[in-house]
Amino acid sequence: QVKLVESGGGSVQAGGSLRLSCEVSTYYYSDYCMGWFRQAPGKEREGVVFIDRDGSTNYSDSVKGRFTISREERKNTLYLQMNSLKPEDTAIYYCAADPPPCTLVGAGLGDFGYWGQGTQVTVSS
Repeated sequence: QVKLVESGGGSVQAGGSLRLSCEVSTYYYSDYCMGWFRQAPGKEREGVVFIDRDGSTNYSDSVKGRFTISREERKNTLYLQMNSLKPEDTAIYYCAADPPPCTLVGAGLGDFGYWGQGTQVTVSS
């Protein structure tokens, strides 16, 4: 079984930065596709960015150029560096894992079978 635990959420002013972390408890972490999702009040959960085992990424247009995903294999940890934060980035952020074989092509909610509990990010004006 795969366990994911997010951390790093909090409150920040517009224009500020946060770094989210997700620790993943699986021996085969390096082979997984990973993703960050977010859900704002009254809205459906949406994909933010995905990364595969080779480091290829797919970013949502809304965060492209501001957010950066990375993975630390030795620590089984996924990161999301969020810069130039905007109030519309306010949401609960979730990390998710898709066991191999996996692909980023057309990846979405249904492709990720393992989820963290989420961490709240609040961006104030």
